[in-house]
Amino acid sequence: MVGATEGHNTSSTDFIFLGLFTREETSGLLFATISAIFLTSLLSNGIMIFLIHTDSHLHTPMYFLLSHLSLIDMMYISTIVPKMLVDYMLGQRSISFVACTVQHFLYLTLVGAEFFLLGLMAYDRYVAICHPLRYPVLLSRRVCWMIIAGSWFGGSLDGFLLTPITMSFPFCGSREIHHFFCEAPAVLSLACADTALYEMVMYVCCVLMLLIPFSVVITSYARILTTVYLMSSVEGRKKAFATCSSHMLVVTLFYGAAMYTYMLPHSYHTPAQDKVFSVFYTILTPMLNPIIYSLRNKDVAGALRRVLARIRFSQQVSGEAF
Repeated sequence: MVGATEGHNTSSTDFIFLGLFTREETSGLLFATISAIFLTSLLSNGIMIFLIHTDSHLHTPMYFLLSHLSLIDMMYISTIVPKMLVDYMLGQRSISFVACTVQHFLYLTLVGAEFFLLGLMAYDRYVAICHPLRYPVLLSRRVCWMIIAGSWFGGSLDGFLLTPITMSFPFCGSREIHHFFCEAPAVLSLACADTALYEMVMYVCCVLMLLIPFSVVITSYARILTTVYLMSSVEGRKKAFATCSSHMLVVTLFYGAAMYTYMLPHSYHTPAQDKVFSVFYTILTPMLNPIIYSLRNKDVAGALRRVLARIRFSQQVSGEAF
């Protein structure tokens, strides 16, 4: 019945997602898990943005950058997951050509902005730990806004450059996308034209957007760990190593999964493997970022306590007034 309905409502220009929910016996559990991750991501990132902009103790360059990371993560996961969840509930899997193009553009823009921002945030931590006296100058308000603007510019450039070319190829035969969203490699596999030159251009873009920021991250944290190792305080070393290791874990997960999808030759991975790796940097990372970078931080915990204390105080005052 569902298949008949899809066939009746789907035009010849629509694409069909094969999606993540392919096995009936596990699709319900997978749907519930992804729904929980999506809600957790929105809630945790929303809390981070609220705390950073309302608590004066968090008005520092690091938290300013983190608030924009949370904003990107909220927008990023919202371009992919809601469509997937709604389609599952309605028994639909189609997406129009225009909607696929928009999703592809937003995805490339947001993921590109996050690639650059994570690399520059690692530079922020390097300056704060290795050159603390120069930190106010090297990471001034103006520099922070330049970092944000540069991240968005780099992501937007990628979206405006690659999306029109990707969606301009002729698509003939099967229009079934072996994926859960309109990611470039999955869409290109449906093209009935030679895409070798374009894939080479995309590979060069990925080198610039993945390897360069990731190299900045690795170099920055290597310098940080070297500086931390020379600290006289054993407790300080343990705390810094724990923080750096958790940051490196989520960054490696994010960049590594993207490198696997975009930089490894297609002959070395399958569509099923691509879907699994895409989950890491499209669904899991937006949930992990606020937990790893912020919510475990004592400054953020203190800001949350102050906000809750203000709420309780206002409730007491309003209760006494009545």
